[in-house]
Amino acid sequence: MAVTTDITATYRGPRKVIARLLQMGAREDRLLAVLMGFCALLFVAQMPRLAREAHLSGQELNPMLGGSLLALVFILPLILYLLAWVVHLAVRAVGGQGEAYRGRLTLFWALLASSPLILLNGLVAGFIGAGPALNVVGGLWFVVFLWFWIAGLAEAYWAKQ
Repeated sequence: MAVTTDITATYRGPRKVIARLLQMGAREDRLLAVLMGFCALLFVAQMPRLAREAHLSGQELNPMLGGSLLALVFILPLILYLLAWVVHLAVRAVGGQGEAYRGRLTLFWALLASSPLILLNGLVAGFIGAGPALNVVGGLWFVVFLWFWIAGLAEAYWAKQ
């Protein structure tokens, strides 16, 4: 299936999508592509906010974009790999069964699948700015992300294999 089809299917049933992705076998190249796709979309989502901040403060936009690119595309993946490993260890400590690939897949897929809301959050931050609308969209993204991640962890570590 196409990634966009999988993303929309995740909103209907995240466990089914994770189960299907797990059945495709452990492929680190696919997993890295999912993570880097999310990081690239997160960078794009930050552009309207950064443009607004640069305009309002009189700063140059390019250094702000460069710093965001460095943080989101080069450093964030390392942090997310570490987070996935720590969560894998925690899940295994409470009785989950499976290899670390499952933990990475659930985290990275939850982030990518929730990326439409991150893009919306970036638009709200860029066009409206800080306020209740941005808080609502950010909170909605966080709830959806947690839903996808927890459902994915349940499928990956506790479902009958």
